[in-house]
Amino acid sequence: MLKSIEGNFENPEVFELLTKHFIELRAASPEGSAHVLDIPGLKVPSIKFWSLWENQKLVGSGALKFLDNEHGEFKSIRVHDNFRNKGYGIKVINHLINEAIKLKIKKISVETGAGEFFKPARKLFKKCDFKPCKPFAHYKEDVNSLYLTKHINNN
Repeated sequence: MLKSIEGNFENPEVFELLTKHFIELRAASPEGSAHVLDIPGLKVPSIKFWSLWENQKLVGSGALKFLDNEHGEFKSIRVHDNFRNKGYGIKVINHLINEAIKLKIKKISVETGAGEFFKPARKLFKKCDFKPCKPFAHYKEDVNSLYLTKHINNN
């Protein structure tokens, strides 16, 4: 069972994970197509961020940005290298979906890259039943981006 901590940016392990995430995504995305948030960007009031832990080891992170009262966007989903390819990506996504349900979100969207580096992310979102959609919120058509969405049941 994963334990989640909201915020927790001061934790050095969380800081290191997010910094690595930011650097890798910036490097893998062409100029003008990188939509990764840095730590100050994750601290804005419209975003909730969680670090996820198992047996006091950092598994990963994820954030939910409120686009409106019923529509959220996933941001900064990252699985620590020590937990990759072991089913933890789905656990992180499911945790974020459960948090979204608690917050009465009915639709979750995500932007990810279209390049080879982002293939594992696209595979994970497909496995979690996200479907392609048009650009949402501030996003525009971009050959380097793929937009996905999923309706969630929060009865």
